[in-house]
Order: sequence, then C-alpha cells, then structure tokens
Amino acid sequence: MNALAEQLSPEPFYDQSHQVFEHLVHYMETEETSQMTHSNLERELEKKGRELMRILLQEHLDNRSPGECRTPVTDSDAIEHSMPRLHERKLETVFGTVNVERTGYGREGTKSLHPMDAELNLPAERYSLELRRRVAIEAAKGSFDETVEHINTTTGAKVPKRQVEELAQRAAQDFDSFYEMRRSSTIPEQNTGSVMVISVDGKGVVMRTQDLREQTRKAAEERTSKMKKRLSKGEKRNAKRMATVAAVYSTSPFIRTPEDLVAEDRCTLDDSLRPRPEQKRVWASLEKEPEQVIADALQEADNRDPAHQKIWVALVDGNKNQLSILNRLARKKGIDLTILLDIIHVIEYLWVAGRVFHPEACLDLERWVQKRLLEILRGKAGLVAGGMRRSATRRQFSQEERKPVDICTRYLLNNKAYLQYNQALSQGVPIATGIIEGACRHLVKDRMDVTGARWSLSGAEAVLKLRALRSSHDFDEYWIYHEQCEYERIHKVRYKDGIVPSTSKTGSDFRGSHLRVVK
Repeated sequence: MNALAEQLSPEPFYDQSHQVFEHLVHYMETEETSQMTHSNLERELEKKGRELMRILLQEHLDNRSPGECRTPVTDSDAIEHSMPRLHERKLETVFGTVNVERTGYGREGTKSLHPMDAELNLPAERYSLELRRRVAIEAAKGSFDETVEHINTTTGAKVPKRQVEELAQRAAQDFDSFYEMRRSSTIPEQNTGSVMVISVDGKGVVMRTQDLREQTRKAAEERTSKMKKRLSKGEKRNAKRMATVAAVYSTSPFIRTPEDLVAEDRCTLDDSLRPRPEQKRVWASLEKEPEQVIADALQEADNRDPAHQKIWVALVDGNKNQLSILNRLARKKGIDLTILLDIIHVIEYLWVAGRVFHPEACLDLERWVQKRLLEILRGKAGLVAGGMRRSATRRQFSQEERKPVDICTRYLLNNKAYLQYNQALSQGVPIATGIIEGACRHLVKDRMDVTGARWSLSGAEAVLKLRALRSSHDFDEYWIYHEQCEYERIHKVRYKDGIVPSTSKTGSDFRGSHLRVVK
C-alpha cells in the first residue's frame, strides 16, 4: 500500500498545478459560482481550465529540463559539440505561452544542437505544432482575419494575421510529398465500383499583379484606367489566375436509357439506387500547369487501378486545352480513356439556341430543348446540329439573330467525339460533372472569391491544399505525416547519421545548476 501511495504521489514539479486545481475546486464551491448561469460557468471554467493546462505543461517541461546527454553530441558533419549551455526559448501553445529551458551543445562558429528540442519535436518558430494545426484548419475554412479571432477566443494563444498566413503556408508544405508517399504505398482498390472517373475543370482566382501568369500580368500592367477612383467596364479583366481543379473517384455502374433522363414525369429513375462516389479525392492548384495537374489525376487513378480493369472515363466541360492534354496523356500512357463532355453544359447551349426559335419561358421552348436533348443522348449530335442550322436558314434569320444557333451547332459538331452518351449510358458511367463543379465551388469559390481580396500565389496555393485535404478527408493522416517531416527537416538532419542522442533526467536538487543560462 505504501509503495502504491509513493507511485501515485505527485512529483514536486507539479506542486503549482495541484495548488491551482485545488483553488479551482474551491472556486466552484463559492457563492459567486452558485449564482451563475450554466453558460457563464462554462466560460469561466474553460478560461481557468486553460490556465491550469498551461501550468501543467510548463511544469512538465521543467521536469524534463535541462535535457542533458550522457553520450557525445555530434552534428551531421561528424563534429562533436562539447560546449553545453542552458538555453531558454518561448513556445506559444494552445494553452498559452510556456518557457522551455534545455541544454544546447555548441562549438565555435556553428549553431548549437538541442537534443531535447528533437525529443519534443519543437518547431523552428515560436508556435507549437498543435497550434499550427488549428490555424491550418481555421485558415482553410475562413478568412485569415476570422482565423486570428478564432484562435484568440478559443485558445490561450495570440497569433497575429501575418503569422497566421505564414503558419498556413508551412502547414501545407508537405502536401505533394504526402500524396507521393500515398501513391507508393497504395494497394489497388478492392470492393469498389468498376468505373474509374477522372474530372478536371478550371476556376479563376483574383491575384496580385506580380503573381499572375506572365501573359496575363503583361496585359494587366499595360491596362490604363479611365477614372482615378474606380475601374470602368472592361478594366477588371486580366486580374485572375486560373486554378486547375481535379477529382478522382470510383463508382458502380448505373445503367440508364436516354428516355430515363428526358422523361416527362421525371419519375422513371429511383435516385435512391444511384451509386455514390467512392474513395473520392479532390484538389486544385494555381502553381502547377494544367498538364501537371491532369497527369497527377491520371497517376492517382493508375495507382488505384494499375491493371486498368475498370472502365475509365474523363468528364470535362469542353475546354480545348484540357481535352488536348487528356487525349495526349492517354495515348502516351496507353490508357483506354472515354472522354465525355458534361451533359449540363450541352443543355445550356440548347436553351440559348432554343430562344432564337421560341419566346422565353414557354412550353414550346421546353419541348424544343427536350426533343433535341433526347436525340443527343441517343448519339445523334451531328444530326441535331444539322437540323438546327437548316431550321434557322429556312426562317431566314439574320446573321446576328441566328448567332446562338451557330454557336451551339459549332459546339456540337466540334465535340461530336465526346458526346457518345448512348454508349456511356449503356455502360452505366456518369455523364455529368457534378463532383468537379462542386469542387470548384467548395475548394475555390467559397474561400478564394472574397470581395476585394487579391491573393499572393503562395498564400492561395497553401489554402487550396489545406481545403483539399479536408475535402478528401485526408487531413488527420496528413498531419501525422507533416509532423514527422518537421522532425526530419528541423532535427534529424542536423545529427550524425540522423541519430539524435537521448536525453536523461536530472534530479530536482541538481537540474542543470552547473550550466549557465543563455536566453
């Protein structure tokens, strides 16, 4: 019994924590708290509890100090650091600011090595990795100003706006290597649908002039303003840089007929039977060229289905550059890739053309669109285009009046190879880009399209990566990987053979008293 009591008794370094805890318990029994509402009581407990956590952490760090080593401390150049000093640094944590005293091993002309920093995996800057994680989550969700406010009100830390932006960028720096690591260890998908879908799109982000792509930047610099106080019509062009958005997922076949999609009663399909996307990953990049993003998407799909046993389909909105890249890369990689244009874009072209023949918002216009859509879904886009042109000619529309018809027919004829919906429907593959459209809105527009905002390339890219990690449900796994990368980048690389010597505890009566403190 006495041995157990000795094991449970607190070490002297935690005396202050026990005192604060006992004071908190006493506070809960006072007349003041007995008259509080539950919400006021929650707020007070959170504030006082946070301070208790900070003191616990501080005493724990004190208990591990000074972090001396009993074996030689040798740097990556195999040079021994034999001049120990007790160094002090501050660490901003979610509980508040703490001090870390640890032994630094130095030699003339080089930076000191701190084995205890490696043991704790302390960051290079003032802010703890857990605080960085919370900044990353909030910066991905809302503005940097909102992130500052959230951190200041929900933690014991204070992080200025500029530091929030920098921490977000550091948090995202291992995004590419994380997915490269995942690819190398990916096991081919099992028990997932037999359709592999790759989808790409683009979304513009308003950038600072110096971060625009070269051609756009030159056009922006050559632009002259007609007024001093605001931009006039047409002067807002050349302000955006295009982000390439990609999505990869598997799904099960869902066989339909053209008549199912253009049914009068719209009740022939049971949406509850529609298969859901599986293993969905979405991401976007402003830095990378579209070809690199599309190549990454094809590589992601290839890792999931290396034997190409699934039906591969690419969904796009008709962007010529994306179509060219997809065709070229598919040929290069020997991929049997079916490329389809988003049916929603086709429908919009039909509506615009139909208004040439019928008034806005009438049943005749709706029937006109439905009839031609049904034929396009049956694989007869060329016939539909020819019929529309002949109809416009017979009615003797002027060149200006028939312009929407010519645009629509040109779109259908130029993309006829990508409108084979009859084959796609019979195979059960998707023909709409809802996933990628949603990704464009969620990843890019909802966060980046803030009124008056002009993004730096590094800041925007970091936020897009953090949002992508959350949207793909990879953030928690990524953060474990990121902390390991930080350890290797900041600590492991500085020691001989990447081996950090172990630290040993010193009794409380000794605790680095022989070392000189250097702040």
